[in-house]
Amino acid sequence: METITLNNTLPRVFAGQDSIHSEIWLHDVALERGKRYLISAESGTGKSSLCSYIYGYRQDYSGTIAFDGKDINTLTIDQWCDVRLRHIAYLPQDMRLFGELTAMENVELKNRLTSHKSRNEILKLFEIMGIADKVDSLASKLSIGQQQRVAIIRTLCQPCDFIMLDEPVSHLDEENNRIVADLITQEADRQGAGIIATSVGNHLKIDGATIINL
Repeated sequence: METITLNNTLPRVFAGQDSIHSEIWLHDVALERGKRYLISAESGTGKSSLCSYIYGYRQDYSGTIAFDGKDINTLTIDQWCDVRLRHIAYLPQDMRLFGELTAMENVELKNRLTSHKSRNEILKLFEIMGIADKVDSLASKLSIGQQQRVAIIRTLCQPCDFIMLDEPVSHLDEENNRIVADLITQEADRQGAGIIATSVGNHLKIDGATIINL
């Protein structure tokens, strides 16, 4: 997948509004593999909706979203499975960890499907993230910031053309923001992947990112 395009796209809930001040909604936008994008948004402008649309979770929008020119609403279930397994690595805002599983078990759920990283590589990510001592802790017992770091590790455990992250550092301090940005950038560079990160406040510190106001 080389390009994600949005053409005159708009959440249906915004239909009929007189003034929509956005560089994405009702515009033609192309997000290219290998490039970095920071989508800056105010609360309620549809950033999580945008991610859900691109990932195929929701279809309550007008206009078109396409992968390499193919309308995503025409994709089959098998094609969507391939997109989510090999082309778009997605971190949702709510993280979607299983509280009854350990931090490592949550990560391994994805890595068993992709075989993208070795256990030692995953353990190294836990160490870099400062949560090596939480590998065997239940996700439900972790702080929100620790859960966010576990979810980021899980996101990096797959091949992809785009890494899409919805508020990935909302619960992290400046130092952990920098660490996460470095890891995401390194993984994207290894795979030649694009980065699409949304934020309402605490921005992911990615150098050279194109800022798009939602």
